Amino acid sequence: MSDDSAASVEAFLRAHPGFLAARPELFRTLTPPERVHGERLADHMTAMVRLERAHAAAQQERAETVLAASRATASLVERVHGAVISALQASDLADWVPNALPALLGLDAAALCCEGFQPRWRSLPPGAVAMLTGGKPVIFRDRPDDAVLLHAEAAQLAERDVLVLVPARTPTLLALVSRDPGALPGLAGTQAFAFLGRVIGALLAR
Repeated sequence: MSDDSAASVEAFLRAHPGFLAARPELFRTLTPPERVHGERLADHMTAMVRLERAHAAAQQERAETVLAASRATASLVERVHGAVISALQASDLADWVPNALPALLGLDAAALCCEGFQPRWRSLPPGAVAMLTGGKPVIFRDRPDDAVLLHAEAAQLAERDVLVLVPARTPTLLALVSRDPGALPGLAGTQAFAFLGRVIGALLAR
């Protein structure tokens, strides 16, 4: 920096003594003095240290959040794989889905839903599956307002649900319910649930 530029910056700061105090993020870009002489420099050093600590704490919190999400996804994938193995051994999927699948996935309820009528399945009106999913293989939702239609008596537990397309002759989906949003980690679980839907569709076609 030239002497003229330095003088301009110094003059500006002297004329606006509250400038840095109002913009504490700028302290992170400053090089602190090697020695502290007087209370004003000490205050600046304190502000810089405080901001750096806050930045480090925020970084640590973000890292812990990412790690927790990664662990939740890994746990979900493992549970889905276990559910697939169980489904391959089931003799009656219409019974297995509501009675065995929730415990295998750590959820509260599960149901097979289709447009039209299938014994022991939940019936949906024509066009419902496309409207609910928009053609996507997996949809995560918070506090769905159509919970009664999809989850019946389990609707009151639906803090979060996931709708999984099931390839079948008639439009079909797997509706899963959790009262704990953490049990359904969101987009990170999309591939695992899509795989489960494809497996169930293949088993229904046998």
